[in-house]
Amino acid sequence: MIVFDASTLILITKIELLGVFLEEFGMEVAIPKEVESECCGNKVMFDAFVIQKALDESKIKAHGVRNKKLVAKLQLDFNLGKGEAEAITLAFEKKALLVGIDDKNGISACKLLNLAFTTAIGILLRIHEKGLIDRDTAMAKLRALARHGRYKNSILEDARPRLEK
Repeated sequence: MIVFDASTLILITKIELLGVFLEEFGMEVAIPKEVESECCGNKVMFDAFVIQKALDESKIKAHGVRNKKLVAKLQLDFNLGKGEAEAITLAFEKKALLVGIDDKNGISACKLLNLAFTTAIGILLRIHEKGLIDRDTAMAKLRALARHGRYKNSILEDARPRLEK
């Protein structure tokens, strides 16, 4: 299972990789209820429609979290939003294989809880490595991530040579 926070799920949707990811991942894709609200509450955006469709088709499953104390502690200790804290908590509760998260503080929380994580760029790299998209498409999607995401130049520059192979 992979559990997504809102920003990573929205980013891979904006760069049109959600469908490829859902087809190829091969196990459950989950989000907490707060992330569902953050992603789909604004039905005006294209990505909200795409994510809602995946939920409606059960390609993504929304779950409630049980450990509200852990959510509150993560929010306080790591200065996280409720969606990020719920995503990490859900991953911890369900013993998820991965957390899809791009938030720096959220990544720190994953490290502390010994949860494996990936980012939207990590997903792009993996999809390219598996040969599901070609180099030119991957580079265009990296440029789109640079526009839509809040990445340091060093992160983008690190990904470029890996996509140009």
